[in-house]
Amino acid sequence: MTRMPSAERRRQLTAAAIRAMARDGVARTTTRSIAAEAGVSLSVFHYCFDSKQALVESVITTITDDYVTVVKEALRPRATLEETVRAGFQAYWEHVRAHPDAHMLTYELTQYALRQPGFEHLARRQYEMYGDAYTELIEQLGDSMDFRLSVPVPVLARYLAAMTDGLTLNYLVLGDAAVWTAVLDTVTAHIAGLVVTDVTGREESRPG
Repeated sequence: MTRMPSAERRRQLTAAAIRAMARDGVARTTTRSIAAEAGVSLSVFHYCFDSKQALVESVITTITDDYVTVVKEALRPRATLEETVRAGFQAYWEHVRAHPDAHMLTYELTQYALRQPGFEHLARRQYEMYGDAYTELIEQLGDSMDFRLSVPVPVLARYLAAMTDGLTLNYLVLGDAAVWTAVLDTVTAHIAGLVVTDVTGREESRPG
């Protein structure tokens, strides 16, 4: 077996776990089946992860980081804030359409963690990560486009996390891809409407 740095081996095992869990379900995926999926011995798994709990956390982090990176790259400043926000939502939406199994897995991971004794904190951490990711995206956009919001950033971050969580599940259940252009346009207009404007109707710069 080719020797790999431990960090690279963990990434390999995490990717194998995502494939196995998406195919077989979280509860039915064992450390042994993950090792087999990755083509390594069980001892290699236990060298990289001291428990299934640690692996589940790595899976949650990897999936979240993957789509956050996609949105970050899409949030390049455009002619207007609304166009920029729309591009970010579009990038996320395209990721959902391209990787429905990975997004479906996130909901299963939440339920699994909530029901599995000792794993409950992973569900909480999963949703904290969603809020942290949106906070970072909002701050990135604020730095590049210089605007002020009518609501605190933590409030908007949690709202966006809840909104995209619900919309994603709605799509996974109902499909109806054709209606999503109008849905994303509506969400974009709402978010853009939270930018504070001055009496002339221009976007007001942040203080300082």
